[in-house]
Amino acid sequence: MPANKNAMTRYKILDDLLSNRYRHYSLDDLTEEVSERLAEVDPSTDGVCRRTIEKDLRYLEYESPFMVELERYSVSTYDHERGGSISKRCVRYADSSFSIFKKELSDDEKYLLREVLSILGQLDGLPDLEGLESLRQGLRVPEEQPKILSFSKNPLANSKLLGQLFTAISHRVVVSLSYHTFAAPDDVRSIGLSPYLLREYNRRWFVFGAVADGTMLCFALDRIDRLELLTSETYRDCEVDMSDYFSEVIGVTVDRDSPLREILFWVSDQSMDYVSTKPLHQSQRQVALAEEESLRVDWPSLAGGRFFRITCRENYELFRELTSFGEHLIVLSPSEVRQKIKNRIENMTFRYGESEVRR
Repeated sequence: MPANKNAMTRYKILDDLLSNRYRHYSLDDLTEEVSERLAEVDPSTDGVCRRTIEKDLRYLEYESPFMVELERYSVSTYDHERGGSISKRCVRYADSSFSIFKKELSDDEKYLLREVLSILGQLDGLPDLEGLESLRQGLRVPEEQPKILSFSKNPLANSKLLGQLFTAISHRVVVSLSYHTFAAPDDVRSIGLSPYLLREYNRRWFVFGAVADGTMLCFALDRIDRLELLTSETYRDCEVDMSDYFSEVIGVTVDRDSPLREILFWVSDQSMDYVSTKPLHQSQRQVALAEEESLRVDWPSLAGGRFFRITCRENYELFRELTSFGEHLIVLSPSEVRQKIKNRIENMTFRYGESEVRR
């Protein structure tokens, strides 16, 4: 048995890697991955060599009390240095559900998992995740039970997409997706993507990720015609902080070239509480009383209500949100945003005038 202070840590890392059905690990891949994860735990470590990993696998398979059964297999992968396909010899657990660190769940843990599965079951696509159905059966979760939480849903034509993308993101797998726009439904394009995040906005799901050159793209799931997991392709690590990626926008359209605006607006008494309790953007702040007195002098026609500010970039969702309150929300500045909203309203008035039924 390899006897050193990192042995158990290595076994835990190897256990994670060998049970992963969405990545193919050769001995060299295992060596590199174990070294990287050890460095995260102990930055002073020198990593491990291939020989150490070979000894660890031999111990787990033949000498340990864990009854480990390994499967050795080959996959075809693209070698960028050679410029062609090669056969890579890989290793993993023969049983995809096996783990040397698996333990029995307590009754409380089982109860919590049942409730979580019940909630996940309401999200289109996630019930189709591999292994979720067997977990549901093992915990004896009823097929039909009264809902405690209710979500607004817009069912996807391909109900498995959400689950497939969830799996690809959690296992860091490149996907190939066939995509069309509403403007050109017959123009279907294939794109390779390293997916990073699934985001729901206005009852529509979107996936965010990077293509080969690192460009960030966004795709609506209801316009994806086909999706394939490319387990042999190299996954591109995310170079942006996805938790902060949407901090300057409303919705999902992120354009760093779009101007960042500080927007001042007034909200009527009828809508004030709705806007206060559900801000248009995380930056929303109510104007201080001292400044409000000055604003009421400048805008005497705006009786009652309150004044607010947000700071965000212009996009489609911003203008749709600002116009959704009708006459109960009036943008005061900047003039560029105010004028664009006035143009929208004038276009609506014109369209309504044109569409009058002639009797």
